[in-house]
Amino acid sequence: MSQFGKFHDFCRDSTLPICPLFVLTSDNSDIGTFEPSCVLRGFTVNGNPLRNLGSIILCGFAILTVLYLLWRSERKQAAVGRREMQIFLIMYGIVSIAEIFSVGGFLTSATILKWFSAIHVAAIATTCWILLLNAIVGYQILDDGTLLSLSLFLVSGAMIFIGTGYIALDTGFGYTDTFKPDADFKNYGLYVLYLIFPIVCLAGYFILESILVLRVLGETRPMLLLAGSVVLFAIGQVFTFVISVHLCNAADGRIDGALFETLFTLLAVITLWAFWSSITEDTWVDEPLNPSMSDGAYDTHRSGRFDSQYP
Repeated sequence: MSQFGKFHDFCRDSTLPICPLFVLTSDNSDIGTFEPSCVLRGFTVNGNPLRNLGSIILCGFAILTVLYLLWRSERKQAAVGRREMQIFLIMYGIVSIAEIFSVGGFLTSATILKWFSAIHVAAIATTCWILLLNAIVGYQILDDGTLLSLSLFLVSGAMIFIGTGYIALDTGFGYTDTFKPDADFKNYGLYVLYLIFPIVCLAGYFILESILVLRVLGETRPMLLLAGSVVLFAIGQVFTFVISVHLCNAADGRIDGALFETLFTLLAVITLWAFWSSITEDTWVDEPLNPSMSDGAYDTHRSGRFDSQYP
């Protein structure tokens, strides 16, 4: 039997932000209707249970990292796609904030939990879309940082966020019967938007950036950072969907794969930013630009690859 569209097994074996949405109860007594393979008990802090303390701490660190990278990006004033990269970082920060509540394991209200889960799922889809647009910006089809470019990011991102968020909320609260889950937690809309759409966006980003680096810039070293980011992200997904239940059983419910998914996703984002930084302008705000550089050197200079091979 095809498992396409079904979340039951995923929710049984892993801690995912989407899982609370499949419970139609609105009271505070129950936020799950299935028997998990391993119950994540986590730790108790001052008498309060925190089932996913590690992820909460790492998400806090991720938010601080986003603020630092935003500041670093702001200083690279001549970099291609600086504003667009900052939008991506902000979206990742929103994902991290939502994750604290959606998978932190300390909310007792099913209603509040579902709202944060919906925000988390919508933010994931939107963040991956914004990342794909960042790859397109690198080709300078539209001038980066302009009103047209930023409007494309914000308007399309808002459409995906609102659309995904509505489907998530309709699933969680049963506004209509369109997305009402069954015993297998089947939901084609969320399956596509939460699992397939992000993979397509990430694959598109990797392919477009690989072509840009190898064919346009003629470089190979930045590919190490790009490939490293992909590997780190993939490791995080393996921990979530494959290792999680085994880790939970081995740790007697103290931790599961969600902790390492958060960690490796953070490392992937940091590596991705380093990749972007490596192929963009190296001149910082407190360093004088070369006054002799002509406008014709725009592309090679802004790509950080201006050297003697170019006229």
